[in-house]
Amino acid sequence: MLPTTYQRKLEKFGRLHQTSGAFLMPNAWDARTARILEGLGFPALATTSAGLAFSMGLRDSSGSLSRQQVLDNAYSVVSATSLPVSADLENGFGASPEDCAQTVREAEAAGLCGGAIEDATGDPNDPVYGFELAVERIRAAVEAKRAKNFLITARAENFIYGRPDLGDTIRRLKAFEQAGADVVYAPGIPDVACVRKLCEAVSVPVNVVVGLSATT
Repeated sequence: MLPTTYQRKLEKFGRLHQTSGAFLMPNAWDARTARILEGLGFPALATTSAGLAFSMGLRDSSGSLSRQQVLDNAYSVVSATSLPVSADLENGFGASPEDCAQTVREAEAAGLCGGAIEDATGDPNDPVYGFELAVERIRAAVEAKRAKNFLITARAENFIYGRPDLGDTIRRLKAFEQAGADVVYAPGIPDVACVRKLCEAVSVPVNVVVGLSATT
């Protein structure tokens, strides 16, 4: 049985995603920023691999941070706040579906209420996983979670890796939804019109980052 406080956080996080309209979930890169953001009244927090990497003097690139580093940091954020926290789990820290599954199991053990897994490979010559493997990775992540309200955010990375193909991006996000993803996200979507098309194509909540474009 899940601890009561953790269960309440999971339920709150789930309710936030079922309300009408949008809610703001800022990125905390350590325990101090988590406390500040909670004090400002935000209802939930996310971690950021870029913020963590930059705070350590590292580039935000695949492989610059290990699963253990990311989850240790996430645990410090979870421990510093009473809010639900979702983690940036990068590409699941490995190519295989089992890598993604193991990452989700450890994310739950750290007290997180959700996590985002991207379909980026980390290989500049082949930056995005093939369609079938990308879907299998999300399916494995979904099947690995113990708590129903632990929310898996599935990311399609085309636009930030020089592949501005809205059709393929929507195809991937629809398949991720069918594989059980609770939330979908395509970073770098260039404008509101594209965001609308994406929202119309799926029935799960859609994550959008303010200020991130295909050229950043």
